[in-house]
Amino acid sequence: MASEAHGSEPSLLGNPEFWVLLAALVVVAGVLWKAGSKIGAFLDSRAARIRAELEEAERLREEAQRALADIQRRQRDTAAETEEILAEAKEIAKQRTAELARKSEESLKRREQQALDRIAQAEATALADVRNAAVNVALAATTKVIGDEMEGDAGEALVEQSIKDLPKQLN
Repeated sequence: MASEAHGSEPSLLGNPEFWVLLAALVVVAGVLWKAGSKIGAFLDSRAARIRAELEEAERLREEAQRALADIQRRQRDTAAETEEILAEAKEIAKQRTAELARKSEESLKRREQQALDRIAQAEATALADVRNAAVNVALAATTKVIGDEMEGDAGEALVEQSIKDLPKQLN
């Protein structure tokens, strides 16, 4: 009768749908309250993992920058060292070229001197051959002339003595 006293308006407390809705809200709130801490812990752990990954990425980036700087420094050092080696090689090549030129010049001078010595020796030999031939001709002529004019032992002794004295007189 109380329901009739209120009139035709249905009461919210008497409505079964209201109680189902209220029960569902309580269940959802309970689940959220219980699961909320787990969801929060999950989100906190995920945030910590992401933070750790970001820190690791930052550390790797810094390490890569240091490695890049080291490689660039080494490249500059290598380029400078290459330039030094190249300059040194050019200097050594200049020195060796000059040394080879000097040795070639010395060798040419030695060979020229050897050729001049051989020419002088050949001239001396030729002159000696001409003198010997002249001596032989002179001896033959002298022998014939003396032999024709002088006969006997006295002529032969004179010719032999002249032949013995001839080398002393030619030198």
